[in-house]
Amino acid sequence: MKQPAVYLLASARNGTLYAGMTSDLVQRTWQHREHIADGFTKKYAVKMLVWYELHEEMESAILREKRIKGPEAAMEDRAD
Repeated sequence: MKQPAVYLLASARNGTLYAGMTSDLVQRTWQHREHIADGFTKKYAVKMLVWYELHEEMESAILREKRIKGPEAAMEDRAD
């Protein structure tokens, strides 16, 4: 069963942070750790799971991720 989750990864202590959302936390953190996909986490070597929060529904996880990322990230989403 899929379990929506919001999570934070870090490159190191006091390092770069990345906020994400997924329906499979174990698989997604493995993908980040192994640098499977190009992008922010690969570029900045962000791969250490430091926090996560499980949600009942994907919609609530999406809203929580957007609150964590803040208004600037919402503006970037609209530009796409």
